[in-house]
Amino acid sequence: MTTINRDVIIIGAGASGLTAATELKKAGLTVAVLEARDRVGGRLWTDDIDGAMLEIGGQWVSPDQDALIETLDDLGLATYERYREGKNIYINAAGELSRFEGDIFPVPVQTEHEIVSLIEKLDVLVAEMDPERPWDHPRAKELDEVSFSRWLESQTDDQEARDNIGMFIAGAMLTKPAHAFSALQALLMAASAGSFSNLVDADFILDKRVVGGLQQVPLLLAERLGDDVHLGQAVRTLRWSDAGVTAITDGLEVNARRVIIAVPPVLISRISFEPSLPRRQQQLHQHLSMGFVIKVHAVYDTPFWREDDLSGTAFSPYELVHEAYDNTNFEDPRGTLVGFVADEEADGVFTLTAEERKQRILTSLSHYYGEKALNPVVYYESDWGSEEWTRGAYAASFDMGGLARYGADLRTPVGPISFSCSDMAGKGYQHVDGAIRVGREAAAAIIATDAK
Repeated sequence: MTTINRDVIIIGAGASGLTAATELKKAGLTVAVLEARDRVGGRLWTDDIDGAMLEIGGQWVSPDQDALIETLDDLGLATYERYREGKNIYINAAGELSRFEGDIFPVPVQTEHEIVSLIEKLDVLVAEMDPERPWDHPRAKELDEVSFSRWLESQTDDQEARDNIGMFIAGAMLTKPAHAFSALQALLMAASAGSFSNLVDADFILDKRVVGGLQQVPLLLAERLGDDVHLGQAVRTLRWSDAGVTAITDGLEVNARRVIIAVPPVLISRISFEPSLPRRQQQLHQHLSMGFVIKVHAVYDTPFWREDDLSGTAFSPYELVHEAYDNTNFEDPRGTLVGFVADEEADGVFTLTAEERKQRILTSLSHYYGEKALNPVVYYESDWGSEEWTRGAYAASFDMGGLARYGADLRTPVGPISFSCSDMAGKGYQHVDGAIRVGREAAAAIIATDAK
């Protein structure tokens, strides 16, 4: 067992942990980043699959993500716009396909009115919320005690309007059924992007990608940290007191004054704390769970949909693949589609064989793009639910009533222990931008304490 001493230990080499470590090192503190995996990046993972570069994890950059954009500039990383020229596709409950332009799906006039009305109502509620403190919303407890699906039912009788608004939060973001999370949790998701209008605007929320892949952010941050990053070092035990902390892995023991736990909250219980965490933290971690989504990558010889004047953007709450986009890499002559299968639909297809699941998913894509979609040259499913050190995607959210009850203590330090993760962010919640923001804040709090 090797023993080392540092000022601060960071558990987790995702964007949040590496950002915190970078800021601490800039301030003159010594750090050790302990990562369970054999790679850095956490839920950012760019890999070569059968000769195709795929963003297995997070990938998009939106114009409001200041912290991420600053980091990209600092690291010298270039971005490019997601392809969006041409018409979008929508499939209704009857299976009828429509091509459209603009922000609102081609639905009956009354349904369109109801969709616009719901967006306006949600924007009003979001405007009353500080994403850093959603539990302070004047109706926080009330909104946290009603499911998002029940809230939608209380606002309109139009099923298609409810299905579409629900899709943007349930399928596209929290990746849980709309009956499984509260209206307050839905509002936080919208507030984290500035408004519900921003959240439903694909041209805003899915604006740009990074040339060469978004995992370059943690890779380059880790490169700067050098030997301070220790891979394959899952922390088994964390001993702590007011005097400091000791993190113990299978081959390393690190002593420090402080520790930042920068992993998804569902993984915190994987660490044995000596002494145990306080009652409040033990309870609140039990009320958080990961969502579940399959990110499907289909690479074709050419982006054939563009020949039909299609943007590649497709939506339907009634399809197995509820949303899909042109995900072609920068200056790549091949075409790539990315689609998403979320929550209960994802549960269902994982009862099938791999080949049956592939055919079901490709058949759903063909409903949008035609028979050519059935024959990709590369096909891959990002299944974060089977990742030992993630256990779901995109992020963790509270169960009914949990956000108002426990949210204020989610990032509250415990003695020398701080917490940092995109799952704990306000602005940028669930996104790399949020991971960077919280990482900066966790580091700044330690630096400020040291300065006293």
